[in-house]
Amino acid sequence: MADQDEEIALPDLATADALPVATEDEMTAEEEDQVRSAQDLEAVFDVPVNVSAVLGKTHIEVSNLLKLGRGAIVELDRKVGEAIDIYVNERLVARGEVVVVDDRLGVTMTEIVKGGVS
Repeated sequence: MADQDEEIALPDLATADALPVATEDEMTAEEEDQVRSAQDLEAVFDVPVNVSAVLGKTHIEVSNLLKLGRGAIVELDRKVGEAIDIYVNERLVARGEVVVVDDRLGVTMTEIVKGGVS
């Protein structure tokens, strides 16, 4: 599975800086492709998606699940410091790290997974 994972650079389409400001005559073919790609994606910018950051997983029997109470510890399949999985609509798209932003938990993406696995 590691040979399928590959980091790819994505332009930041949310900022004006992401798009070249050169005139069409001055643009390279790669810059023209970026502008065209951003314009093609514009139609889906407002489509809602579900984003999940998975810290880890475990399997537990229902009988044991029902015995859990406040303060119970459930062991996950990840180690401290190991990357978490980031899913968009139940499809693995990236790996990242947990961060704290203004007393809230967040996720920073450290790796984009090409050809996400579900």
